[in-house]
Amino acid sequence: MRVALTTGEPAGIGPEIAVAALDALPADVDCVLIGDRSLFANVRLPAGVSIEHVSLAAPAVAGRLDVRNAHYVLAMLDRAIEGAVAGEFDAIVTAPVQKSVINDAGVRFTGHTEYLAEKTGTPWVVMMLVGGDAAHPLRVALATTHLPLADVPRAITTDGLAATIEVLHADLVAKFGIAAPRIGVCGLNPHAGEGGHLGREEIEVISPALERMRVRGIALDGPLPADTVFVPANARRYDAILAMYHDQGLAPLKYASFGHGVNVTLGLPFVRTSVDHGTALDLAGSGRADAGSLRAAISLAVELARRARGAGR
Repeated sequence: MRVALTTGEPAGIGPEIAVAALDALPADVDCVLIGDRSLFANVRLPAGVSIEHVSLAAPAVAGRLDVRNAHYVLAMLDRAIEGAVAGEFDAIVTAPVQKSVINDAGVRFTGHTEYLAEKTGTPWVVMMLVGGDAAHPLRVALATTHLPLADVPRAITTDGLAATIEVLHADLVAKFGIAAPRIGVCGLNPHAGEGGHLGREEIEVISPALERMRVRGIALDGPLPADTVFVPANARRYDAILAMYHDQGLAPLKYASFGHGVNVTLGLPFVRTSVDHGTALDLAGSGRADAGSLRAAISLAVELARRARGAGR
């Protein structure tokens, strides 16, 4: 099995945590680090690890963003995607990138999730973070991802929610091996709209999507008040919770699991995982960056790829 690991924003912690996380690599898995060789010049890589060189446009300085290297970051992603689509890699794991510097370079970039969907021609992808522990995993998927909060209500549609639920359910079965997933779905408004007194989206948009998918045999509860569904006793009823917007779902997930949470892109034709944090420019080069989330991302990518391979996908 081969895993591609893109090493992220070169001025951030990506290159150093990529090396530190290699101790999570199983002995029977080969890992290809994608990035500029100069970033790993003084590093002794373990057996089974190689570097695929992609050239920096400008020397990388820890903690200092350089817009000239924005296209280098995208070139790493493009190489990993190309290899995964061709079957060269069984999974992609991505270190964090800096969205702002890519946009400053003139490339509209809202995040890995959207970029992967566009580059693979995938009609609908779902961002899900995985945390908790083996006994009580917490999986939180998002109906919308990187949007201004003011844009969220009109971005949530019945058709879009139905498509998200379809992808979420399918990958919980196929990639996570859960035969009959139970999914909790958050409302958009406080108290899930309180019967229409605090908003109509639950009645007019969310509930119709849930009814449509229940007819297809998917086990769904909701719309549920988001302030109580994440209480551990409630969250444990579900194999995944679908939140309506980024911070609604990821704030409780990161509170419970920051530093070992994993970002998974569902719906792609290959396995992709990533970290639950950003580039941490203030820590770059200090030797204090924690590689825990990237270790978890590698471990989960291998687990999901093994299951996909076993299923003949």
